[in-house]
Amino acid sequence: MSKIFVGNHIFTFDQIHIGDWPSLSAYIDEALGFCREWLLGTDYFWLQTSGSTGIPKKIKVHREQMTISANATRNFFKIQEEADLLCCLNTQMIGGKMMLVRAMEWKSNLYLVEPTSDPLAAFGMSQPFDFAAMVPFQVETSLDNSHSSQMLTHIKNLIIGGAPIKNDLMARVAKLPINVYQTFGMTETVSHVALAKISTDGELIYHALPGVHLSIGANSNLIISAPMAIEKTIHTNDIVSLINDHSFKWKGRSDFTINSGGIKIQPEEVEKTISKELGEYLQGKRFFIFGEKNENFGQIICLLVEDASVSDRQSEFLIQKMKEKMSRYQVPKKVFFLNSFEITASGKINRPATLEKLSL
Repeated sequence: MSKIFVGNHIFTFDQIHIGDWPSLSAYIDEALGFCREWLLGTDYFWLQTSGSTGIPKKIKVHREQMTISANATRNFFKIQEEADLLCCLNTQMIGGKMMLVRAMEWKSNLYLVEPTSDPLAAFGMSQPFDFAAMVPFQVETSLDNSHSSQMLTHIKNLIIGGAPIKNDLMARVAKLPINVYQTFGMTETVSHVALAKISTDGELIYHALPGVHLSIGANSNLIISAPMAIEKTIHTNDIVSLINDHSFKWKGRSDFTINSGGIKIQPEEVEKTISKELGEYLQGKRFFIFGEKNENFGQIICLLVEDASVSDRQSEFLIQKMKEKMSRYQVPKKVFFLNSFEITASGKINRPATLEKLSL
């Protein structure tokens, strides 16, 4: 019988079904609670979107959609029953929740750990995994640790998602003697719908999961038709080069979404919070949020203020106030100042032109 391993604790799915587990932590309790709801046959679940296709929101997902997604991944990787899976992603988001669903639907053993930068450090060399999912920062941290880098070679199939993989990390990952894939997907598609194998040639070509069909719009934006998706046809903000209706090369995004350490932040939402909480300190000055490239997190959140008077004290003061009043995921890591912003003909801030003046 398949089991869930949490540290030194082992729980069968029968135990989880009846709620028979000791309280280990709020995080583990919530994850096992979701598993129990699944095993009890709950039809619908509310999932938090990351915001990559719009303002973050909660969406209602039917268990059938999640089952279709899990089965498509199993068929892609040809995972057998009683496989060993590692879940080290945040189970409050779709990536982590789908690892829980896969374990139950695949009748697999699941090793569940709370998300850390180096999740493999907790395991001995004798523990192999048939399937695992990580974000790029976890993979990079693991590669920098001699023990964890050896553990990576014990993972048969590894998927990496949540953020693009930077070139130097991709080169290191490509040398691993395992199957490694970059994922493409979103909450609205109930986890990934396409996978690109990471190889030494460095070129990522995404291939759709079984049952998923692809096309492009007038602006080369990817259109996805998938049985597991919330809407059967999704028009994304991703610009791609379509190879055929099952594969593509990803070119970039058409919006201003910031992806920091696997967490997608919508600038407009942060700006709304700043206006509400810090309006008295900004005194009517124009500002906007943008993402600056960062080696560790892909991007970091930055605030740009239209102000001729610049001082380190101003920056420190604003960051401290934002830490006091805003979610830690929304707080900008840096504050920049410019004498004047570039403005469009309609009176809106021209963000790209303004950022060019900043010369980052």
